[in-house]
Amino acid sequence: MNDIVLIKTNSDNTDFRQLVILLDKYLAVTDGDEHAFYDQFNKVDAIKEVIVAYKNETPVGCGAIKPFSDTTAEVKRMFVHPDFRKQGIAAKLLTELEQWAAALGFSECILETGKRQTEAIAFYRKMSYKVIPNYGQYIGIDNSVCMAKSLASS
Repeated sequence: MNDIVLIKTNSDNTDFRQLVILLDKYLAVTDGDEHAFYDQFNKVDAIKEVIVAYKNETPVGCGAIKPFSDTTAEVKRMFVHPDFRKQGIAAKLLTELEQWAAALGFSECILETGKRQTEAIAFYRKMSYKVIPNYGQYIGIDNSVCMAKSLASS
């Protein structure tokens, strides 16, 4: 069967951690000299809401949410293995994360990506995210693009 299966888990999941290693290698190339700055904000210890996508029992993508405020969840560690992109996996992951965030009582999702991640920016725009002023640790960081989406509209 060719369907994508999404599994809700947490950051202790071995498949999630393996995908994050691949994500970090990818970001180390695209972020260049700024990777160390961003890396400090991308630790995966103790994230309670993680989703891993499987295709034919192979882990092919992941994403997570974590509380940012009482009303806002932050989307973290979104990644689809390059061999499995352009198959709708990221959209399924993000939609499931948004639904999970809403079920937990959050009314908005926010995220940060980099200006060099043009495919990611295009994807989030397609998923109805809007660019917002940089928040938190990303304030004043020129390469950061912060985005938000109201969950009431999803």
